[in-house]
Amino acid sequence: MNPKVDAYLSNVKKWRAEFDKLRAIVLDCELTEELKWGVPCYTLGDKNIVLIHGFKEYCAILFVKGALLKDPEGILIRQTENVQAGRQIRFTSVREIVEMETVLKTYIHDAIEVEKAGLKVNKKKTAEFTVPEEFQNKLDDTPALKTAFEALTPGRQRAYILYFSAPKQSKTRESRIEKCRQQILDGKGLDD
Repeated sequence: MNPKVDAYLSNVKKWRAEFDKLRAIVLDCELTEELKWGVPCYTLGDKNIVLIHGFKEYCAILFVKGALLKDPEGILIRQTENVQAGRQIRFTSVREIVEMETVLKTYIHDAIEVEKAGLKVNKKKTAEFTVPEEFQNKLDDTPALKTAFEALTPGRQRAYILYFSAPKQSKTRESRIEKCRQQILDGKGLDD
């Protein structure tokens, strides 16, 4: 048990009992406990295997390479269409966790085996994402913007593409692009 995780859990108001039960299950699978990204993270060597995190409607165990796991129970959830590797199992009560303890341990052990085998998720490259027409037009019309965008890391480029693509209306996409224009020119990512 990690004192940083103890401190984190001592401040959790919602899902505390569920986190405690998930923590006990994961620790029983002989993973190392750390606090990463502000949540409990369980590792094998220096590789992340699972996270425990809470949301408004549910708490979850997230398998970092969940896309590579077999899912005989049909319980792995892809958070959004843009998530490529991670998969969650969601809970709303300790009872649900207790009922699934054996299944959870099987999935955790499978995730450990995926990591030991060195398997990697084949992620979509940034170039494979569709650039919204409005943004492509701006890039074509503004060489400095195109140069600045191409200088960003692939992850920052993806974040912008996904952010600009999300709205249904062209007007909203254009508004987002204009708001982020200077940030891109300054070499910053969407969340910098």
